[in-house]
This record gives sequence, structure tokens and C-alpha cells, in this order.
Amino acid sequence: MSEDKDLIYLEHILECIEAVQSYTVKGQNDFLENALVQDAVLRRLQIMAESTQRLSDSLKTQAPNVDWRGLAGFRNVLVHDYLGGISLNRVWDSIANNLPALKSEVELMLTKKKGGV
Repeated sequence: MSEDKDLIYLEHILECIEAVQSYTVKGQNDFLENALVQDAVLRRLQIMAESTQRLSDSLKTQAPNVDWRGLAGFRNVLVHDYLGGISLNRVWDSIANNLPALKSEVELMLTKKKGGV
């Protein structure tokens, strides 16, 4: 049962990453100046990070390059510190520098779960 849930959450995480990437295709300036894009991105990142917390521990150990604890902390900031002033520049930095690597790891995990590797 846990494996079935892992597959569902991995697919959902990938879907969120791809949505964020599509929302931010116009670049950093558009993201920083467009409240609608910011809202959509922050919501998808929150959902994505929440889904990573629901993955089984055994699956997470198969991806030691992913900072699972950091993702949980990121989610907590997005959920609980929105009034404290989320740094949009830091969010952009995460999108530009961390999201592609996470996407690659999730795609690899999905391939393995589906029996491709």
C-alpha cells in the first residue's frame, strides 16, 4: 500500500514542479512583478513540499541527494510565515537552482518505481 501511495505522491510532486516551471517560464522579473504568478508558484511549492513529507521513509533513503528535511522546512515557511514576509528572491533562487535537481531525482525515482531501472 505504501508503494502505491509513493507512486501517487511522486507523480504529484513532478506535476507540481512542472507547473512551477511553466508558470515561471518568463523569468525572474515576471515572477517578482506578477502577484498572480507568485500566488500560483507559492501554492504549488507548498503542495509539492507537503507531498514530499508523505513519501515513505524507505523511498526517501533511496534518494540521499534530496534534502528532505530542507523541503519540510521550506513547506513550513510557506505555510506559516507568509505574513512574516517570504523572500521572493529566495523563492526564485530555489526555483532556479534547486527545482531542476529535485525534478531529476523525482523522475529517476518514478522510473525505478515503475520498473524502468
